[in-house]
Amino acid sequence: MSLVSIGLPVRNAEDRLADVVRSVLAQDHQELQLVISDNASTDGTEEVARELARADSRIDYHRQPENIGLLNNFIHVIEHAQGTFFRWIGDDDRLEPHFVSRTLQEFAADERLILVTTQLSYEVADGSTQVGEYRGTGLRSDDPVERFAEMLRLLNESYLQIDPLYAMMRRAPVAAIPRRNMLREDEVFATKLALAGPWGHVPEVLAHRHWRAEPMTDIARRLDVAPWRARFATALQCRETLQWATEHAGLTPEQQRRARAAVYRMYLRRQRRVAARRGRRLVRMAVGR
Repeated sequence: MSLVSIGLPVRNAEDRLADVVRSVLAQDHQELQLVISDNASTDGTEEVARELARADSRIDYHRQPENIGLLNNFIHVIEHAQGTFFRWIGDDDRLEPHFVSRTLQEFAADERLILVTTQLSYEVADGSTQVGEYRGTGLRSDDPVERFAEMLRLLNESYLQIDPLYAMMRRAPVAAIPRRNMLREDEVFATKLALAGPWGHVPEVLAHRHWRAEPMTDIARRLDVAPWRARFATALQCRETLQWATEHAGLTPEQQRRARAAVYRMYLRRQRRVAARRGRRLVRMAVGR
């Protein structure tokens, strides 16, 4: 039976921590490691986490002496994981008891897969729950550019469809992919994952997340990124994505050409959407006068 590691990066979550930990430890797959990285919390998170770790030897608790940043805390948990398979989880998320065993079935059925996504339910700001559905097949392709283009397409669709950052992954190849602190780094990382190998998908809701939309300037502040980058977030994201695809993904010249075209299409679609949103805003302002 394969060891599975769940990585829980956390900061100031003393009221939420016990619930997410219980959902992880309740998995019907018993070979489990839960890595908690406490990013210098200033509330009672440390006391809660240490008590949970004393009660269950599957918990591996790490306390950061100072704030290492959001992304570095995510990186810390996968670097200290030991499982063949790995999944990140947020400090206010929850897994169904058969999440691990069901996703491992997909890996067993197809050894090509680098990760397996599932449907997620999202609790949004008004307290309601939303669930999306992904029916595509492009991410299972052996063609890396087909997977890449499909992921870029999805980045302009609803976030409800698929979220590879909260999928079950083969730990070693994913941990080897470098990450850089920037706005929309999660989307850049998703495209790197698409280039790394085929994905599987379980069309069942096996995990639950909370979703809160934030202004880009607030996200920049949380990431300790220069505020001016919020204005150019899409351009910087596309530049980073294109650089990885053409310089580090091992693509042939023909594949690189197709990858460039896919990035340009994604950029133009997003810019058209921004222009349409600004146009509607101007109309509302004019009518208001």
